[in-house]
Amino acid sequence: MEGAPDQRRPSLFSPFQMGRFRLSHRVVLAPMTRCRAVDGIPGPAHVEYYAQRATDGGFLITEGTVISPTGAGFPRCPGIYTREQIDGWKMVVDAVHAKGSIIFCQLWHVGRASNQIYQPGGTAAPISSTDKPISGRWKILMPDGKYGNYPTPRRLAASEIPQIVQDYQQAAINAIEAGFDGIELHGAHGYLIDQFLKDGINDRTDAYGGSLGNRCRFLAEVSQAVVSAIGASRVAVRISPAIDHLDAYDSDPLRLGLAVVHRLNALQRDAGERLAYLHVTQPRYVAYGQTEGGRHGSQEEESRLMRAVRDAYDGTFVCSGGYTRQLGVEAVEQGDADLVSYGRLFISNPDLVERFKSDAPLNRYVRATFYTPDPVVGYTDYPSLHQTQRSRL
Repeated sequence: MEGAPDQRRPSLFSPFQMGRFRLSHRVVLAPMTRCRAVDGIPGPAHVEYYAQRATDGGFLITEGTVISPTGAGFPRCPGIYTREQIDGWKMVVDAVHAKGSIIFCQLWHVGRASNQIYQPGGTAAPISSTDKPISGRWKILMPDGKYGNYPTPRRLAASEIPQIVQDYQQAAINAIEAGFDGIELHGAHGYLIDQFLKDGINDRTDAYGGSLGNRCRFLAEVSQAVVSAIGASRVAVRISPAIDHLDAYDSDPLRLGLAVVHRLNALQRDAGERLAYLHVTQPRYVAYGQTEGGRHGSQEEESRLMRAVRDAYDGTFVCSGGYTRQLGVEAVEQGDADLVSYGRLFISNPDLVERFKSDAPLNRYVRATFYTPDPVVGYTDYPSLHQTQRSRL
């Protein structure tokens, strides 16, 4: 069956058939903002960075890639809405394919998690499902490296939403033109799609707010649009129903997660083929990945939510959020996930798959260089295991 493990007891290092894509292992490069794209265009540093992390039969997901001029909320974020950006990504994709890897482009619009300085003209308010700003508990990284407050966003009129849906669709088409094997819709972590999904943010009273079905409508329309453009098997969705990053609270995360799964399952049935995968971040992402702790339940509650969503979804399930090697091994062996995506550990270990396979020591990541503009430091200068061993000789 499509999406089924190859063995009765699969491992983190056993092959997996992800729809049309044959993977040699289940360690995935998670999408991570890295702020290295000068003028929003991927360059030679991106080629080296992604090629370093590519393995034969491996699977990579790019950093969040902006779908339109209104979509950015970090400095130096790559986009995929201009010819120069498409051509830049094509160089990355070609290098990754040359090493035998599969690569998806994560399509991103930050919504209210932006600032006027990142908007066209430098003065417009960011757009969102709401006009409620992100609280002062969270800060936005500015182009000068300092942190500022999030401004009051502009609530999208219902008549404007079809254009945003079209922006996602065109970005998906552009990604395929660049050579990507598929796209992942970023519907998680408090960004635009999540701003429609979560009742702690979405206070609309029209067809895109109020009931759970209405709150899922924007994601459903975006998903349908990209599937109609590039095919279901090249489309994936990422969600984080229980994560409160950027004030993205929901009163019933499990009910929300299951509602999204219901919509995606229906989309698959209508399309006559499965989506590539569903990617879910579990709540410990907030505890491990942020400087400020978020509201999250016990480990047992987190596991129940993840398992319920996993069991309800009809297709390949990818998990992420603070996973170590051992936690990834256990997740696959116990059937909690088909694939496990890694972020920070992949930043500091370009050969993470090899290190995991041999249970070798890992390089420590340097958080201070996660978002620096340097094309080398903290980006492509982490040594491989072989380089470390040679330096000791």
